[in-house]
Amino acid sequence: VIEKSGKSLDLTIEVIIVDDGSTDESLSVLDGLMDKAASRHVSMQVLKNAQNKGFAPTVNKGVRVATGDIIILLNTDVLPREGFLAPLLTHFSNPEVFAVGCMDESREKGKTVLRGRGLGEWKRGFLEHRRGEVDKSDTLWVSGGSGAFRKSIWDSLGGLCTLYAPFYWEDIDLSYRAQKAGYKIIFENKSIVEHKHDSGSIKKASTEEQIKVTAYRNQFFFVWLNITDTTLLLSHIFWLPYHIGKALKNNDSPFLKGLGQAMLHLGKVLQYRSRYKMLFSISDKKILSRYG
Repeated sequence: VIEKSGKSLDLTIEVIIVDDGSTDESLSVLDGLMDKAASRHVSMQVLKNAQNKGFAPTVNKGVRVATGDIIILLNTDVLPREGFLAPLLTHFSNPEVFAVGCMDESREKGKTVLRGRGLGEWKRGFLEHRRGEVDKSDTLWVSGGSGAFRKSIWDSLGGLCTLYAPFYWEDIDLSYRAQKAGYKIIFENKSIVEHKHDSGSIKKASTEEQIKVTAYRNQFFFVWLNITDTTLLLSHIFWLPYHIGKALKNNDSPFLKGLGQAMLHLGKVLQYRSRYKMLFSISDKKILSRYG
């Protein structure tokens, strides 16, 4: 039950936790939480990956078994503030809304950075994304670590693309795909979560080079999967020699490795791309003009 303006909203709460091959005491802690959930009439289940599969496959696994209309995704390094749900849910009265993002009070190197609203622009053959100010409701993407999603649209879009595993770009990809299919996404600054950015699992489990290689690879994936505008694709091809030359000059081996890894998956990328094109009804330029 969520209290709002003196009225109560009756909700059925279903909690699904997917353990992505943890090696600490997570599962034993979750066993204790199961008993507490049952005593509070909350449906709770724990799904387990025998091995670490990464963000997209793990989230998809949880969403697949969910029975609710609205899915709230929260990463393990995110703490929701009291009352964060109601502002998210009000937007779903509009059937065209696919996702609503929270405002992250992100703890980074002893400072608090307000995140959650994303902007981006097409530059030198790639989509360059950045943090936007949190005083507006438009956003290029909704974070998969703290956001609400309509399950019926999630299913129709195919969920998170597992090519991006183990991490990065998968929520930008899904949000962009949703907008190209004609759906709306929103940023809600009244829904606040604390994001303990420095304690996330990515930096603990991966080296700095592995993170960079994956980020570069997935930057290529995003373009090859989603961009259908001819002039943007031509600019991507035109600028590629420049980026390769710059990487060689600066000894940026992660970029070259990322490109190599992306090329190895080209066949699969083209399969996904063909499937996604059938969903699209809005042009790339129209989407990008909103946030550039």
